Amino acid sequence: MPAAASATGLSSAGAPPFRLPASGSSAHQGHIRLHPPAVCRRRFKLRCAASSGGGDGAGGSGGSDPALEEQRRRQAELAARIASGEFTVQGPGWIAPLVGKLSKLGPPGELAAALLTRVAGAGAARGGPEIPQAVGSINAVVGQAFFVPLYDLFLTYGGIFRLNFGPKSFLIVSDPAIAKHILRENSKAYSKGILAEILEFVMGTGLIPADGEIWRVRRRAIVPALHQKYVTAMIGLFGEASDRLCEKLDKAAVDGEDVEMESLFSRLTLDVIGKAVFNYDFDSLSYDNGIVEAVYVTLREAEMRSTSPIPTWEIPIWKDISPRQKKVNEALKLINSTLDELIAICKRLVEQEDLQFHEEYMNEQDPSILHFLLASGDDVSSKQLRDDLMTMLIAGHETSAAVLTWTFYLLSKYPKVMAKLQDEVDSVLGDGLPTIEDVKKLKYTTRVINESLRLYPQPRF
Repeated sequence: MPAAASATGLSSAGAPPFRLPASGSSAHQGHIRLHPPAVCRRRFKLRCAASSGGGDGAGGSGGSDPALEEQRRRQAELAARIASGEFTVQGPGWIAPLVGKLSKLGPPGELAAALLTRVAGAGAARGGPEIPQAVGSINAVVGQAFFVPLYDLFLTYGGIFRLNFGPKSFLIVSDPAIAKHILRENSKAYSKGILAEILEFVMGTGLIPADGEIWRVRRRAIVPALHQKYVTAMIGLFGEASDRLCEKLDKAAVDGEDVEMESLFSRLTLDVIGKAVFNYDFDSLSYDNGIVEAVYVTLREAEMRSTSPIPTWEIPIWKDISPRQKKVNEALKLINSTLDELIAICKRLVEQEDLQFHEEYMNEQDPSILHFLLASGDDVSSKQLRDDLMTMLIAGHETSAAVLTWTFYLLSKYPKVMAKLQDEVDSVLGDGLPTIEDVKKLKYTTRVINESLRLYPQPRF
């Protein structure tokens, strides 16, 4: 069965090895203990429950890292095994085309293609040594982040390997050079494949699942909305939202509470995305409401579909009686009706305003991307517009929250780096909220975030 090419969020060969605890462990990814702040402005000491401590931010004590040395040894051993032809699977040349045709016939065809690939080794029909192959188990993924088993496989098989997962087959890529070839140098040769299939139910033909011409047209329409005046306004919004989060962390520190930063960062970025994209105040940092829960129901469903060996949601009877599918459908109905209402409200505002559209157009009362698109006269259907908004809502807040979570995790391991970052923030911001000029001065902070992105990358639209 043809493998779907995908770039994973695995760290590159030079990244420090990282292990999350097993699901039954008392530790939990993203849990951080905040010790009461000292006299300095919001100076927290972090202890990450998922961290084993260590690391002073000074580059180590000069000795070698045993875990890194072991990783390099295993990679060298793997390279020798691949070169020896151990993973080469021979098979007749007619198998690969047949597998390609079978995979287009829906679930039964995919199952037949997977079995044929497994038995006869269709990969070898293309010539050359076969890449490493791993067989995944659903039981290994359920109850934990998909990153965990993928990282274990990365340590075993290296920067590119095939993962056979029930009737599905994936080509898992974490090698930077190969990822660059797929995503930048030769991107037109690859479709988004299973990603588009998985996300279609929630994002339609939004920026992430869209292929080819639709992606280019929509991106050209949306990018101009991110002009300098808009970014300046958004930095103020980001500062206000972050200040509300800091107030919650202050209280947690005084009370000696543990906080789950991954959850808090997700709520922070959801609040920001809501206002920035379509001028909607989720206020999820303050309380839970129906729309917030609906967003997370759809996110969990997309994650489940990405690892499910059988697409039960496509079975006519099952999708009508399954409690989970009913909940997903109700969540989507709520999100879509909310977006439709916001689009209608914004259309009325655009029709009533006297502002003339120009390159840095922005409505002061509603500086959202939605308002810009409607005022620009963007010739797009309401469904496409809703797909674009849904994509930015679902994917935009989750990826931003992941960057913040991993950055805090790394800062908890390198206290000297965190101290230097805090010094820069205190020096530039003082007790005020950031402006665009302040952000330009936060050079060390920018380098810290860039390094976090290098080690734990997030996909771009």
